Amino acid sequence: MSNLALKVEDINKLDKTQIVNDPIVRDKFIEIYNAMWSRTTGTSGEAAYERESRNFNRILSEKEDIRKGCTNFSIFTAFIDVAISGLTLDPGTKAQAYLLARSIPVETYYENGQKKNKYETQCVLTISGYGELVLRARCGQIQYADNPVIVYAEDEFEYGERNGQKYVNYGCRLPHNSGQIVACFMKITRADGSIDYSVMLPEDWTRLAGYSARQNKKWNTQTQRWENGNPNALYGARQDGSLNIDTGFLIAKCIKHAFKAYPKARIGRGTQLESQQVDDVEINEDIYGVVDTQTGEVRDNPPEDTGFAPANDFSEGVTVETNEEDTF
Repeated sequence: MSNLALKVEDINKLDKTQIVNDPIVRDKFIEIYNAMWSRTTGTSGEAAYERESRNFNRILSEKEDIRKGCTNFSIFTAFIDVAISGLTLDPGTKAQAYLLARSIPVETYYENGQKKNKYETQCVLTISGYGELVLRARCGQIQYADNPVIVYAEDEFEYGERNGQKYVNYGCRLPHNSGQIVACFMKITRADGSIDYSVMLPEDWTRLAGYSARQNKKWNTQTQRWENGNPNALYGARQDGSLNIDTGFLIAKCIKHAFKAYPKARIGRGTQLESQQVDDVEINEDIYGVVDTQTGEVRDNPPEDTGFAPANDFSEGVTVETNEEDTF
């Protein structure tokens, strides 16, 4: 990497809508993209920058919570992470990545003997299941993955493992008059030609709907207790407690949870995978090129708020291991 560098205070002085247009930010993006992806994608860093800077500023203009609430530094790192991932922020039903505003603990302090966290709103590059498929194909973990298949009650379906190998036997039986979904599966061809399957069953999305309801919990002032809210509407919760999950939503979930047993994919510090398969990310080199003049060191992102568990310590970065010899 070159010595292209911005000072943290310089980034903080910029208007948020102008961060990606700064000449040094532009050069840093191009340098990283050329070094990591130009040979793989056939796209130059200049072309990638022109496309993604437009995408990024479009999102900033559309999402007030990011434009007004997020720190300048997190907006900068999220944009540089686009170059690190080699993905695109192009919109669509199969978008590879998008931006989220997240409240993340950045400092711990004590008040009246109680431990408390100080939070900061940060812009986080989030990689979708579709984007993760692209990442894993590029790093040599898989050759490709077929489109997920929705299985209905009328269909023939068998899933299991024989001699250490997963298998799926499927036969489509039309018409699907019941509309009852009993499974969703995706066939993955690994780099060595072997076959893997990602399978989701009703108990899987029922469990996820429970997580969603707990995320949407509300405080009941009458009972003085937290109560679960409603799960995401796409789970299709009925009054009797059953689910009629949206097919497109289920397909995205199947992709998202396909790589739990796979090595991690290389991403930046300000990035998260939808599948949440990032335990520790490591980008040790001075890849962002930002100097904190108070310490003389490159500034790291603070730990990510996990939502359900204590925040992980990312003070040393996040290790994203990819097994280059192995052919979430």
